[in-house]
Amino acid sequence: MKKIILTSVLLVFITACQTGDKRYTQTSTEIDSYRAALAAYETGDWESYKGHFADTAKIYHNSVDKYVSPAESAARMKESTAQFSSYGFVEDEGDAEMVVSDKGETWVNFWGTWKGTFSANEKEVTIPVHTTAMYIDGKIVKEYGYWDTAPIVEAVKEIEAASKEAAEGEETEQE
Repeated sequence: MKKIILTSVLLVFITACQTGDKRYTQTSTEIDSYRAALAAYETGDWESYKGHFADTAKIYHNSVDKYVSPAESAARMKESTAQFSSYGFVEDEGDAEMVVSDKGETWVNFWGTWKGTFSANEKEVTIPVHTTAMYIDGKIVKEYGYWDTAPIVEAVKEIEAASKEAAEGEETEQE
């Protein structure tokens, strides 16, 4: 009887001391992978950027119902970043975490400050960014990204207005 009680107590003690899987961390291979994808974005290495996503990944940027593929996302980013002489995330002004949801899904959340300088007028814009990416087997299968595009839209309007003014000034001089 003593053996049964002792064995039961020992079993309870052993199982109570075991730690479960981490559900939250700020260091993981998924976070490292996500930071590498961001670094590829910052250097314009679009092939490397796409390599962090599953071929069938769905990317929702500033949308909840319209997604693009990794190839479409890279093409859009390549086009949109072409108007900047420099762009990227401000070092030491961001954070990343990995969480495992109650459903067992692995998500990497990123918060950062994005800064870009327009080539046309050297205007600098700064935008807070939040993204969250779901990982399966080391690849991003779904990503949501949210940021305010208004500062960029406003700067583009200023560039277009200045360009129009310059063109009208040239027409007046030619007459």
